[in-house]
Amino acid sequence: MIDAETPVLDNHLHLDPDHGRGLEAVDDFARMGGTHLIVINKPSWHLGVEADAGEDFRSVFERTIEIVSEASDRLYGRAWPVLGVHPGMVSRLVDERGLSPQEAAEIMQSGLEVAAEYVRDGEALGLKSGRPHYDVSDDVWDASNAVMRHAFELGADLECAVQLHAEASSDFTEVAEWAEDAGLPAHRVVKHYAGGRLEGITPSVMSEKDRLEVAAERGEPFLMETDFVDDPDRPGAVLGPKTVPRRVAWLLEQGYEGAVRTAHVETPEVVYGIDTEATLERDA
Repeated sequence: MIDAETPVLDNHLHLDPDHGRGLEAVDDFARMGGTHLIVINKPSWHLGVEADAGEDFRSVFERTIEIVSEASDRLYGRAWPVLGVHPGMVSRLVDERGLSPQEAAEIMQSGLEVAAEYVRDGEALGLKSGRPHYDVSDDVWDASNAVMRHAFELGADLECAVQLHAEASSDFTEVAEWAEDAGLPAHRVVKHYAGGRLEGITPSVMSEKDRLEVAAERGEPFLMETDFVDDPDRPGAVLGPKTVPRRVAWLLEQGYEGAVRTAHVETPEVVYGIDTEATLERDA
C-alpha cells in the first residue's frame, strides 16, 4: 500500500494528446497512486514531422511541453518534459531518405540544440539522445555516437541530465567516460529501458518484478519507468501507465522501503535536481 507521503515517479513515458490516450493515461497513473512523471517527446515522425533541420523539431517539443503542463494539473505532484531526438531517426534519414550518416548526424545534432534552448529557459528538465539498439553500419554507428556525445556537451553546458535510448547492455562505462570527458557527470546520464544491474551510468529500470528485485537488492541508485508509448496501434506495447504505482506497492510489500526511496526521492534529486517530496501535495 502506498501512503500519502510517498512520491511515485515514472521516469520515462510518452503522451500523445492527439492520437493516443493522452491525459486519460495520466489519470490512470494518478488513480493508482502515481504522483510524478517525466515525459519524453515521441519520435518526431510519429507526430508527422519529417525533419530536415533543427527548427523542424520545435513543434514536437512545444506540443510535448503543452501536454506536460496539462498533466501536472492532474497530478498530486507534477510532470516534467525531457526533450530530444530519437536515435532511430538516423535510419530514417539514411535508409529511407538517402542522406549520408554525417548529414543525418548534423540534423539530429541541430535538433538537440533546439531542445537545449528549452532546458536553458527552464521549460524542460533534460535532453534525450542515444544510439541505435539494433545493428547498423560502422558509419551510422560512428555518426550516432557523435550525436550522443554532442548531447553530453550540451548537457554539461546546461548542467542537466541526458536520457539515453541505446542497446541492451549492463556495461556503459565507455559511455560514462565520454560524458565525463565532455564535462557531464556520469550519474547524470540515464539509460532508459535498463535492467536491474548497470555499470557506468544511472539505470532507469523497466518496471518488471525481476528487474526491480535485482535493482533493489543491489542497493545502487536507480529509477523506475514504463516506457508507455501511448500508441493506439500498439495498445499492448511495453508497459501501461498503472505499472509503476503497482510495482511500488509490490516493492513496499516485499520490504524494499529503502529501494523505493532511492528510486523516487534520492535518485531523482541527484540526477535531475528535482525534489519529489517538496512538490508532493497529496492529501493524507
